[in-house]
Amino acid sequence: MKIVTDSGFDLSPQQMQDIDLLTLPLKLTLSGVSYRSGVDIQKEEFYDLLKNTNDMPITSTPSPGEFLEIYQKAAEEDPDILSIHISSGLSGTYNSAMTAAAQMEDANITLVDTRSLSIEMGWQVEAAIHAVKAGWDLDKILALMSQVRELSEVVFTLPDLSYLIHGGRISHLKGLLASILGIKPLIGVDKADGKYYDRGKARTFKSAVLAIPKYIANKFSEGAHLRTQIAHAGNPEGAQQLREAMEDKFQCEWLPDCSISPVLGAHTGQGLVGVAFASMEAFPVFP
Repeated sequence: MKIVTDSGFDLSPQQMQDIDLLTLPLKLTLSGVSYRSGVDIQKEEFYDLLKNTNDMPITSTPSPGEFLEIYQKAAEEDPDILSIHISSGLSGTYNSAMTAAAQMEDANITLVDTRSLSIEMGWQVEAAIHAVKAGWDLDKILALMSQVRELSEVVFTLPDLSYLIHGGRISHLKGLLASILGIKPLIGVDKADGKYYDRGKARTFKSAVLAIPKYIANKFSEGAHLRTQIAHAGNPEGAQQLREAMEDKFQCEWLPDCSISPVLGAHTGQGLVGVAFASMEAFPVFP
């Protein structure tokens, strides 16, 4: 079985070692130049460009034709394809993949809407990679991914709402009012529709970072043993602040930090920090 995905997920370089998957790079345009995320532009380069321009990046949905090409490439090695994608509530990518899959007569394509993104999506991709490598059958792989999705959550905050407003990923009115008031939201992704929802608010970015473990403490008692991973948009200092705040409240089993992909950073700007988390006791062991 071959795994196809898109660049809406994040995993650390350590997690990306020796993995077998095909990734369709999502596209962004900044200052009139188009890039394939993770191919033509890397994370550090993208955030450096953001520092030096007043332009807002825009992203575009991949076409069904682009998916057909990657499916045909995968099918040359194996007609069984597991296609895993960024939340359909945040991107049209899944719908493009579905359109392309319907045209592939010589391949068995199973589509998965992760209803997530970044590291939370990355955990589902990672689960699938391990299960495929172990030779699990499709139903067992899908059950593992579903379990990971249901047990995991991601919450993040960011210093500047203008990128989310520009990208249309949150209500323009709510975002504008929050921006005027200087409110820094805590944002999560709903498991039912895969869209962004407000998980809390703070007056300053620093207090918003500190509010993230307080939000998690409403779900797990202090001292709980959690699987945790931090993602940030060119903000290692904020990531360290969040790590320390998490360690004050929980017993954390840390995975390596991630810098989020350029195509996701196009909707957040620089500075975002967030954490994916799940109960360590309940989280499934990957094969």
